[in-house]
Amino acid sequence: MIEKDLIIIGGGPSGLCAAKTALEAGISVLIIERNEHFGGQLVKQTHKFFGSKEQYAKTRGYDIAQKLLSDLSDFSNLTMLKGATVVGLYSDNVVTALVENKYIRYHANAIIVATGASEKFLAFENNDLPGIYGAGAIQTLMNLYGVLPGNQVVMVGSGNIGLIVSYQLLQAGVKVKAIIEASTKIGGYKVHASKIARLGVPILTSTTVKKAIGETELKAIEIVSLDENWKEIQGTSKVIEVDTLCISVGLTPMHQFLSMVGAQTKYVQELGGFVPVVNEHHQTSVNSIFVCGDAVGIEEASSAMMEGYLTGLYVTEFLNVKHPGYLKETAYYEKQLSMLRDGPFGTKTRVGLEKLKEGYLHAKS
Repeated sequence: MIEKDLIIIGGGPSGLCAAKTALEAGISVLIIERNEHFGGQLVKQTHKFFGSKEQYAKTRGYDIAQKLLSDLSDFSNLTMLKGATVVGLYSDNVVTALVENKYIRYHANAIIVATGASEKFLAFENNDLPGIYGAGAIQTLMNLYGVLPGNQVVMVGSGNIGLIVSYQLLQAGVKVKAIIEASTKIGGYKVHASKIARLGVPILTSTTVKKAIGETELKAIEIVSLDENWKEIQGTSKVIEVDTLCISVGLTPMHQFLSMVGAQTKYVQELGGFVPVVNEHHQTSVNSIFVCGDAVGIEEASSAMMEGYLTGLYVTEFLNVKHPGYLKETAYYEKQLSMLRDGPFGTKTRVGLEKLKEGYLHAKS
């Protein structure tokens, strides 16, 4: 059994930021990441971030990932494992992982679950045809490996990721034939939608995919209009020839390890699905297990980073080795996080967090 003060499951933006503030307090930290790179979604994001300088505004996602990694480079009390798959989390603070084909057990005094989120998918006929991708898969193909997914694309979902990926496809020479959105309004920032509209791409609201057409690969899709009750309007069917369909309909928190360990969870639609019930210090109902980032509610990467810094600080207090700048640092990051959640685009998150505080458990793992 390998012993550490703190184990962080997930080396994405929130996990890396949590590690930084925890390491500054002098505790030993192990980060376990299942992918072959650290940085999570940031490494495939080529667009520049919004926000303030403190929230990495005007910096591209993959550059932010490198910055977060460089912040950890001088800590001798840090161990980082990549390409390592966590297979179990237990209430006695034991984490089991598959590392280079070896099954290894780790133990820590505190654990942070920073597993992020997975993409939601849509149920429609033939939705398993080759040529149908999630937005994250397309970002991986294009931005990590330089591979185009196809030549003619329809995007499903007009949130920020759907709009950004559509723009990246256009920049790469792919024809985006339409963006379709089941809601009555566009979900993402107006600045992103305006760029798409100026390039001649129609954004069709109250519209969804009914069927994918093709035998061995995608050849076309059938779309239909929806009424105010989200029901198909008869006679509105339209077929669009495409070789690629991109699904960008949101994310759902990856709470599975928290459920495995018996942490209390609650279904909060505004936060993306089942999320752990946490206190004001991101501590779950299992005393020594904390959570941050998309695993506790879907937000922008900037929020995940600020939340990560805070969770690392809270863990140092829990371990009785409080960060030397604890009060100043927590006040600073709490203010940054509050600013990110302010305004109309933060309304859903604020509502979700209030519901989470109510304490009515829809589910208990």
